[in-house]
Amino acid sequence: MSADLVAALEALAREKNIDEMYLLDQLEQSLAESYQKVLRLKWDARVTIDRESGDIIVEELVGQGEPDDETGEYEEYIPRVVTPDDVSRIAAQNAKSVIQSIVRDASRQAIYEEFAERKGDLITGTVLQVTPDFTIIKIRDGVEAELPHFDRKRSSHELNEKPENEHYRHNQRLKSLIIDVREPGKREEGSRGETTRPALVVSRTHPDLIRRLFEIEVPEIYDGMVEIKNVAREAGARSKIAVSSNEPNLDPVGACVGPKGSRVRMVVEELRNERVDVIQWDAAPDVFVAKALSPAKVTRVLIDEDTHYATVVVPDDQLSLAIGKEGQNARLAARLTGWHIDIKSASLKGDLPALVNTLFDEEEKAAEREDGRCEYVNDAGVRCRNHARAGSHYCGVHERLAEAESRETLDDIVPVARAEQFIERAIASEDATQAESADEVRHEAFDRARDAVALAEDMLPDSDAVELENGLGKAAREVLGSTRADNAEDAASVAEDQAE
Repeated sequence: MSADLVAALEALAREKNIDEMYLLDQLEQSLAESYQKVLRLKWDARVTIDRESGDIIVEELVGQGEPDDETGEYEEYIPRVVTPDDVSRIAAQNAKSVIQSIVRDASRQAIYEEFAERKGDLITGTVLQVTPDFTIIKIRDGVEAELPHFDRKRSSHELNEKPENEHYRHNQRLKSLIIDVREPGKREEGSRGETTRPALVVSRTHPDLIRRLFEIEVPEIYDGMVEIKNVAREAGARSKIAVSSNEPNLDPVGACVGPKGSRVRMVVEELRNERVDVIQWDAAPDVFVAKALSPAKVTRVLIDEDTHYATVVVPDDQLSLAIGKEGQNARLAARLTGWHIDIKSASLKGDLPALVNTLFDEEEKAAEREDGRCEYVNDAGVRCRNHARAGSHYCGVHERLAEAESRETLDDIVPVARAEQFIERAIASEDATQAESADEVRHEAFDRARDAVALAEDMLPDSDAVELENGLGKAAREVLGSTRADNAEDAASVAEDQAE
């Protein structure tokens, strides 16, 4: 072995970021094993490589004295030079494979030490090679990553981390997530050729990939002003993320979407046009579930804390949108919220369980009222096209039908709550001035009415104004006109009796 070869080994060590002394020591140990077999030595061999001249010295370590009874080791070993004449030829035959193995192991150890603590980080590289089972991505000189996309039917122990809609070409730039760093010398069951495959394993399907992409594009997330609460993803098709703001005056959805959608567009482009829905997180489960089903419009949500089920009522024309293609929208919403979601159309609302927690979309109702159209919706989910009558939410055709439906709804509420609901509305609409100026009217009567409203509010339609002026209107006016507490209680009793 010449001095030039030693210089080449030192240059290789510097290029691969390997300690020079470690490389030469490992080469000496490997050559010692080879020479012991070639020379058929009785004792162990030791090889020394001169760091300057490159000369190789082979020695046999001969034991002196008597061996230890337990360990079989000798107290002293005397080296005996046994360097063969063709030492360079034997060394050259072994040097190539030995050096390759040493460089590979040392390089993998250095990569492991650098990236072992970076699992979950986003990394950028270029496509180096594409095979049927995995794609090799070059991170930098000497560092490569593997993006596995094995057929799980043929290789059940392997991974598939590539979205189905993605296809890669040579030198294409990719952002991916580090999900594993292979430890040198450790093999996992079922992995094929693991020692020769790159040490880094990356993914393009992991939900945290979206987190890291938004951290890059949205400074508010990186600074902690906006927090990503959860991510639900079906790679290559659609994703939903729930965000919240730690600043009271900051809109988290607007911050993630960006001006004219510029921020979310960058994420979508990196994910090869995968659809991304940004949802505002809410502590109330009914509100959160309703928002998670976006873009479908939700009428109400019934929450069952015991079974952890959320029953969602949607208009008939929104049912397919709420469920999504092959159940995708509902499936992602369930993953995002952590609730089991059961979606029903408005025509099936009679089959719903008892009311637990209800959400009304008041903004949608207000928008419908402002357009002046009749609010009646038939069983097929189609809204009436007629204009509403003055002072009513319905047209002349559907006003009586709405009154009949309201009576059926009132039958489901206890009589006391029903009577006090009318009393409260009379207080608010008919004689508000007189009610507020009556000094001796007990506040308890108002409290009872408000409690009844809280119980019945979500079940009573607005068309009950007609009932106010009839059967129970008289009892309500008696409460308003009373100046003594006992009269107010008597009037409330009369109202309850009339409700029955």
